[in-house]
Amino acid sequence: MHIKSVPTVFFCLAILLSSACRPEKKRQNQVVHINDQNITDTDYLARIIAMDTLAPNDYKKAIYKEDSLLNLSSSEADKPFRYYFRARCLVLEKHRDSAIATYKQMDSMGTNPETDLLRDYSILSSQTNGGAAVSASLVKQTLAKIEKAELLKSRSTYLFYDLLAKIYYQNNNPKEALRYATRYYNSHPYKLHRVIEQRYFDISFLLATKMGDYKNMIFYNNKARILAKSINDSLALARTYDNEAQIYDQQGQFARSLASSKIYFNYLKNTNNLNDIAFNNLATSFEHNQMPDSAIYYYRQGIAFEKKNPAGRRKSMFYNGLLSAYKNQGAYAQALEAADSAYTIEMRDVAAIEAVKIAELHEKYQVEKKDQHITELNSRNELYQKIITQQKWTLGLAFFVFLSVLFFLFILYRQQRLKGRNTLLASENKRLNIEQKLLQVQLNPHFIFNAIANLQGLISSGDSKEAVRYLSTFSKLLRNVLEQNTKEFIELDEEIASLHNYLQLQQMRFAGLFDYQISTNHLEGENILIPPMLIQPFVENAIEHGFRNIAYHGSLAINFQTLNNQLLITVDDNGCGVSAKAAVQTKKSLAQVILKERLDVLFNTARQQAGFELEDKSNTGGRGVMVKINIPLVKD
Repeated sequence: MHIKSVPTVFFCLAILLSSACRPEKKRQNQVVHINDQNITDTDYLARIIAMDTLAPNDYKKAIYKEDSLLNLSSSEADKPFRYYFRARCLVLEKHRDSAIATYKQMDSMGTNPETDLLRDYSILSSQTNGGAAVSASLVKQTLAKIEKAELLKSRSTYLFYDLLAKIYYQNNNPKEALRYATRYYNSHPYKLHRVIEQRYFDISFLLATKMGDYKNMIFYNNKARILAKSINDSLALARTYDNEAQIYDQQGQFARSLASSKIYFNYLKNTNNLNDIAFNNLATSFEHNQMPDSAIYYYRQGIAFEKKNPAGRRKSMFYNGLLSAYKNQGAYAQALEAADSAYTIEMRDVAAIEAVKIAELHEKYQVEKKDQHITELNSRNELYQKIITQQKWTLGLAFFVFLSVLFFLFILYRQQRLKGRNTLLASENKRLNIEQKLLQVQLNPHFIFNAIANLQGLISSGDSKEAVRYLSTFSKLLRNVLEQNTKEFIELDEEIASLHNYLQLQQMRFAGLFDYQISTNHLEGENILIPPMLIQPFVENAIEHGFRNIAYHGSLAINFQTLNNQLLITVDDNGCGVSAKAAVQTKKSLAQVILKERLDVLFNTARQQAGFELEDKSNTGGRGVMVKINIPLVKD
């Protein structure tokens, strides 16, 4: 029987039986540049994650390159990653024990939890390699690290999902392996990358084989071969021939199965990547082709190869293969000896797997015991609350019986009056809080500091005329803000004048950055009233965060019009759009919350229609953001 090895990166999707269930998404480019502008020179964890997208040969080159560069660094912050890349080199050179010892030196002394999690993952991964059953102790350690990574929302959480999936696979628990492999794939930052997707098809083939799904074995192997060719990954391509050998074997085409096995085995041999599973698969192909001598040779070569790894655990597959081959030859003494060896190894693995199951049951018992205790405490608490509530009601009824009807009505009357006063006070307090918050976002300190700095620059440059104009506009703006802050409504002309002052000041500050236009559709003489500084936060956001980082000339259009007894205001810019403004999301949300509260106090509490909405024009092929504000038409 052919046995598939567990790849280093063990991931797959939950739905293996139908490719139609997988959503169609655009694949990413073949290469993720490690030196991309979004990955800084010091963010080594991001670089390590990005290395997942490299083909094996490129991955090795990247590891050795980072190791050589970090050897030249004397920075204490880089020290843990010097050990990491040194250990990765040792892994590539198959020095497992030295690699683990080097990983352990990555301790950040608690200053960097992300680095410590990467260290823990690397050590656990090295301890679980080899394909044999994993002990309960290592399973428990892995679960604990997953809990810690999830709590910290670590970027390396997906690595622990991958590790646990591999552990459950090796412990012959495909259901749990599939569950954690799915979580791994879904949380991988580059899950749509061609290299990652190619590995997905590899693992999908492996799990389809485990479940005996012959149809999907063929489907996923074809997909894996196409992607392996597209990314020029010779090892992945060779692996598809090993998969093909299993397919031919199930079809009974043993000669073709042997030919495919030889292609894969010779590639591994020529690239110094041989593993014990490759020996077993080739030997199995020889046996199915009635060539027992060759089968016995490669089974014994696999055993010898396995023994060269002192940290690896013996597997029963070689001895089961020898048992079958010797029986076909009639060498029953050697067959009995192989059977004894296979039985001893299988009993060891069964004991290890049972230990894991017992540990899981014990953990489940402890959790259920705690849950039962919590439920009992909650029940007691509810009972005590009911008793307290009943006592309060009893005292309350006795109190009301004791009082006269007249006194009861008097108290009720006073409570109604106090309730009305409290409502008015709460409304006034809310209005004052909104005004205080509004002051904080109307004209932020950064703008004032920048305005003063620009004024100093104009004075020092000797441009007195421009400095006077700048100072005049700035003082008008501040005067308008202070005067209008105490009013609930101002005339539309005043609001437009404030906007002109603000925009002219911004144009002087950012010379040549943008143009603006304010249109009123002939509303100037209609004595329309509007809440002060209603539009300024959106105008500021368009300039500060929409125009600052664009390579073209900005354009801002503000329009006022009336429709169905409503005042409609639009603020339309051609800036970088909503998606490029994630860094200012907190401030933008604050301005929107304050505006909503103002509209609620001024209009919505009186059952009038008021609100606003933001539209990202990139969704319709345009540039920038359009804000639409809708308030009732108020006239003096």
